[in-house]
Amino acid sequence: MNILIIGGGGLIGQKLARALAQNGTLRGVPITQLTLADINDPAPIDAPFPVATARCDIADPASVAATVTDKIDVIYLLAAIVSSHAEEDFDAGMSINLFGTYNVLERCRILGTKPVVVFTSSIAIYGGEAVDPLGDHSYPNPQTSYGAQKAIGEILINDYTRKGFIDGRAFRLPTISVRPGKPNRAASGFMSSILREPLNGQRATCPVAADFEHYYLSPRKCIENLIKGANLDAADLGQNRVMQMPGRTWSIGQMIAAMTEVAGPGPATLIDWTPQPDVQRIVSGWRWDIHAEKAKRLGLTADDSFQDNIRHYLTDDKP
Repeated sequence: MNILIIGGGGLIGQKLARALAQNGTLRGVPITQLTLADINDPAPIDAPFPVATARCDIADPASVAATVTDKIDVIYLLAAIVSSHAEEDFDAGMSINLFGTYNVLERCRILGTKPVVVFTSSIAIYGGEAVDPLGDHSYPNPQTSYGAQKAIGEILINDYTRKGFIDGRAFRLPTISVRPGKPNRAASGFMSSILREPLNGQRATCPVAADFEHYYLSPRKCIENLIKGANLDAADLGQNRVMQMPGRTWSIGQMIAAMTEVAGPGPATLIDWTPQPDVQRIVSGWRWDIHAEKAKRLGLTADDSFQDNIRHYLTDDKP
C-alpha cells in the first residue's frame, strides 16, 4: 500500500502520518511507502516503512505530475489555504483550493490508475438560505469564497468518481478544536486559541459572545475518521461520495466551562472578551445545526464531550 498525503506538512497531515505509521496498514493491506508532500518540505516522521517527503505546489500541474505517480494507491488531499486567507486573496484561493484540487484529480485521470482519493471539505459549504437542520443532502450555499471553492471540489470528487477516474470520498470537516501550534489565518482560529493559549498560560482574545454556537471535532477524532473514511468500501458509499463528518455543537461558553472542569478556573481568567467585527462578519454566516447521519451509519464518530477535546489537547499536544 503506497500512500500520498498532499498537505503532509500541516497539522492534520502530520497527525495522520503518525497514526498511519502506528497502524501499519490501510484498507487491510500493509503500508509499504508513505510520501508527505507540501508547498514546503514537511517534517519527516518515524515509521516501520519508508517515508519520503516532497515539495508539491498543487497550483502547478507540473509539480503535481512529479508528485502523483502511478505507484500511488491512496491520496489524502488535505492541502488548502484557509478561510480568511481565501477571502482576502481571491486569486490565491481559486488557484489552490479550486484549481489545485482540479490539478490533482486531472493527474489521476491521466494516469488511469483509479486511486482512492480522500478529500477534506468543510462546513463552510453551508449557509445562506439552506434550511436547518443541515446535513449530507443539504444544498451548498456558501457565503465565503473558501466555502464556494470547497463546494466545487466536492462536485469534482463525485464526478471523477462517477467517470471511474478515482475512487473518491469527501468529508465536510467540522471546525477542529483544540488545534495545537500557532494561530493561523482561519476565521475559526479563535475557536482554538481561546482555549489553547490559556491552557498554555498565555492570554487570548475572544472576538464573539459566549453564546456563539458552532460545530466541533477534536484533531484526534478527525484523524480516526479520515482513516476509517479511506477504509470504506466503494459499494457502501453509493452515488454520493460527499458526506458530513460527525461533530458536536457547543457554545463558546460551554467550551470554556469544559476547560474549567478539566483544567481548573485559572485558564478562563486569561481570556479577553474583545469584539472583532471583521471576524464576526465571516462567522455570522456559518451554521451549526448540522447532522452527519451517513457517516455515522458507516462507523465514523464524534467526541463524546468537549471535556474530551480538552483532555486530548492536554495529552497529545500541550507543549
